[in-house]
Amino acid sequence: MPAGFLIEREVEPVGRWFLAQWDRINSTRTISANIMSESSEDEDNAVEEDDFEDDIVYLRSLDPKETKEQDHYKVLGISKLRINATDAQIKRAHRQKVLRHHPDKRKAAGEAVKQDDDYFTCITKAFEILGNSQKRRAFDSVDPLFDDDIPDNVKKEQDFFKVFGPVLERNSRWSNKTPVPQLGDDSSSRDHVDNFYSFWYDFDTWREYSYLDEEDKEKASDKWERKEMERINKAQRLERKKDESKRMRKLVDNAYKNDPRIAKFRKSDFDEKAAKKKAKAEAIKAKKEEEERLKKEQEEKEQKEKEEKERMEKEKKKAEKEAKQAARILLKTERDRLRSFAKENNMFAENPDENLLHLTEIENICQIYTIDQITKFNNELINSKTPKDVLLKELDSMKASIEAERMQSIKLAVSGTSTTEKGKTSAKEWSHDELQLLIKAVNLFPAGTNKRWEVVAEFVNQHTQTPQIKRQAKDALSKAKDLQSGNFAMSSMKEEVNKMAFEKLQQSQKRDVKVESEASQRTETPAEAMGLNTEPWSADEQKLLEQALKTFPSSTAERWDRIAECLPGRSKKDCMKRYKELAEIVRAKKAAQAAAAKKS
Repeated sequence: MPAGFLIEREVEPVGRWFLAQWDRINSTRTISANIMSESSEDEDNAVEEDDFEDDIVYLRSLDPKETKEQDHYKVLGISKLRINATDAQIKRAHRQKVLRHHPDKRKAAGEAVKQDDDYFTCITKAFEILGNSQKRRAFDSVDPLFDDDIPDNVKKEQDFFKVFGPVLERNSRWSNKTPVPQLGDDSSSRDHVDNFYSFWYDFDTWREYSYLDEEDKEKASDKWERKEMERINKAQRLERKKDESKRMRKLVDNAYKNDPRIAKFRKSDFDEKAAKKKAKAEAIKAKKEEEERLKKEQEEKEQKEKEEKERMEKEKKKAEKEAKQAARILLKTERDRLRSFAKENNMFAENPDENLLHLTEIENICQIYTIDQITKFNNELINSKTPKDVLLKELDSMKASIEAERMQSIKLAVSGTSTTEKGKTSAKEWSHDELQLLIKAVNLFPAGTNKRWEVVAEFVNQHTQTPQIKRQAKDALSKAKDLQSGNFAMSSMKEEVNKMAFEKLQQSQKRDVKVESEASQRTETPAEAMGLNTEPWSADEQKLLEQALKTFPSSTAERWDRIAECLPGRSKKDCMKRYKELAEIVRAKKAAQAAAAKKS
């Protein structure tokens, strides 16, 4: 080979030259700066190299393919320092391992080395993890030698500070905030204790679990697989993070629960609160006693005034009661006087029918007349030589007065001049036919009916003779209130309606009945000619009819004959006619309810 000819060769750095090469690759400093830094570190730390461990048995037991499972601190020989090891100490430990266990060194010493399956790979991996701050933090978060256990309850013979102090100190390494407050001792102030637990209850940890990722995204074949691996790893980290938060919370809760200082502070607060409460109660008691004294004096004064007032009121009520009692006795006396005089004169009648009529009217006078009216009437009746004439005149006067009042009320109701509760007159006048339908509907659909006034209005609209006028629920309610607040009762209108309906029934029956003779026309009504009892049905007769209808169903032979036997004074035709009337009322009621429901 000619002299001066250069040959290019590949040289692999070993020992401290390997470390220098590693720093140059992984730093932004220049080559000269790295060389100066390396020489200064060699001079400062050369004496400490013997402090590092060198467990050759452990190193040879490592599997280069399972570097994730190894203890990197133990591999570099700094298991005693662990998380407290500085970056410089990690570099020196790695350099020492390289100088002692590099394959070339071991080959030169005559040791057989497998190039692709040698434990030196574990040393390189340990330095790769611990030499990088982010990767080292991930490994420190899952340090296999870290004790995650937390104490529960402290026994009486145990010292709280000796039990929980080391545990809290051990877990303070994870705090992002520094400095971490110390637990203190039994003499610590309340502010110190409050600040200590405030810090730990809001503990901000840097501990994370990326080192335990099961999926290595660097091995992904494409970005979609890498994205899926990252999603799985993220979910696993979050779950472990939650478990860690629960663990730390339980640690702080247990410490707070067992801390004797907290119990002491609570007792102090309780005693202070009790003292304040007692002082407040005493002040309130004193104030209350003074108020009660003043109140008692005021009450005694008011009591005397009240007793005097009650005495006067009692005397007044007694006088009013005696006056009312005297008036009742006088009224009863005058009524008995009228009844006795009428009875002695055989009710001023000449036949039984007239006797019954006069008896009824005299009872009406007793119920309607005031003391002055009935006394005046008694005097006129007793002092008259013709008492019957006086009675008949009085009855005519009473009937005329009642009829005039009733007709005036009907006139006012029909004309629509009655006012509503708000003082406004009705916009549409109600005809006499509509008023009759309204009164009938109010009785057909009593209070409690679902959507009562809508049903009443619909009933009026269905049966009115003026279908162009449609009544609303509010119109029906307003008119009903007008009728009830008038000078006549609803029952009077009901009787008027029933009377007019009966007259219409008589007129329709007269058209269907054949006239046999003038004498029969003069003496018999159409209902009597048909064999019907024209007397209105009483409540007792109605109950007997309903019971008979239930007792004898439609399948019973000669049903209506048997039903008639249960009602004295009523014939078979009376019962059948009454049943048809009730059925018609029920059908009308259902139709009105159905129409109102359809509208709503």
